[in-house]
Amino acid sequence: MVQLAPSILSADFSRLGEDVRKIEEGGAHLIHVDVMDGHFVPNISFGAVVMKSLAGKSGLPFDVHLMIENPDAYLEEFVTPQTEYITVHQEACTHLHRTLQHIRSTGVKAGVSINPATPLCMLEEVLEDVDLILIMSVNPGFGGQKMIPSVLHKIEQLVEIREERGLKFQIEIDGGVKTDNIAQVRAAGTDIIVAGSAVFGAEDIPGRVRELISIAEAE
Repeated sequence: MVQLAPSILSADFSRLGEDVRKIEEGGAHLIHVDVMDGHFVPNISFGAVVMKSLAGKSGLPFDVHLMIENPDAYLEEFVTPQTEYITVHQEACTHLHRTLQHIRSTGVKAGVSINPATPLCMLEEVLEDVDLILIMSVNPGFGGQKMIPSVLHKIEQLVEIREERGLKFQIEIDGGVKTDNIAQVRAAGTDIIVAGSAVFGAEDIPGRVRELISIAEAE
């Protein structure tokens, strides 16, 4: 089953709780929480306080994406009863295996992400230690970018690797997903699809969530 994880980076922060309830009404599966520090990526978003303000506003679990330097120093701040995944970047972790173990020690599922220019071989030694692999389909830092289509080959490669080795990790994509390419994204083998501006830029947010899920599930 494909899952849709709308990114609240593109939500209206003056009515964040209302927007989250709208994506839940539409049938979204996760709340994607993009955390940026202005160092690892050229933008600053928000931190754990904003995420925690949404606790109890919906029943959706948090899918936390840490685009920050030194993520180990902040992991515990993002652990809540609603946190399902915490994902860190391979490029930001000096000791990636240790960081993934740290996440799992909190009782949360561990994810790792790679940027568009980072090859899959950089994850070779941790494939058995992750619950989720997030493939960035834009260079991280800003919402509303156009997808880099060549990254879909990474999704296809991950599907093959997972099947060949009998692994269980979920495959997620983030960046530039719209109504006109979500079918292609799903066809590549993606399990969890992040969409930001495509969801929160719509006049009918619940309707757009349902539309995206419907297109993806048709695959």
